[in-house]
Amino acid sequence: MFGKAYGGLRNLLSGGVWTTLLLCAALLAACATPPDNPGNICAIFEEKRHWYKAAKRSEKRWGVPIALQLAILRVESSFDNNARPKRDWFLFVPLGRPSSAYGYAQAVDGTWEQYKRATGRRGADRDDFRDAVDFVGWYVNRSSRELGISKSDAYAQYLAYHEGIGGYKRRSYRNKSGVRQTARRVQRQTSSYARQLRGCRRDLERGGWFF
Repeated sequence: MFGKAYGGLRNLLSGGVWTTLLLCAALLAACATPPDNPGNICAIFEEKRHWYKAAKRSEKRWGVPIALQLAILRVESSFDNNARPKRDWFLFVPLGRPSSAYGYAQAVDGTWEQYKRATGRRGADRDDFRDAVDFVGWYVNRSSRELGISKSDAYAQYLAYHEGIGGYKRRSYRNKSGVRQTARRVQRQTSSYARQLRGCRRDLERGGWFF
């Protein structure tokens, strides 16, 4: 019965329609896969051509450098759209996760809801790169406005991103050597991405060898 129903559906979606659906499914799967060379921003944008457009839009909207946006996303999720914190375990029993962080930007539930209310983007999803990169721009802009951190200060911006506005004010990062170490990694990655981007941005803008 089910075989006949499937056969009927396949016949209905024969030819170009069936091929188009398969192609769309393949493209969606490719979009969700982390880039092959995450250490090179030019290679990232060559592989994920729509990512540059999304990051550029966020840069224009929030004034946050593309290099910093991607450095934060790489450190937070390794560009995995379904990333979550690892579960805690008790012997062989899986327990809950340490936080509700999810997606490219590892945004927690409460902060993501603040972002959606503040920007009016009610349908934004944490596993969508366009929404995640815009979230990073929004948050860095907020940190700059409320904490006085320069948008070019990748180290301090990551501390505020990880610890939250209140946590940064309390300097909660002082006793967290791991967080400070990660912030230095973001700083180095931002510098590297910025240098790489200067070499390929002209091609990106005019659609050169990328497009």
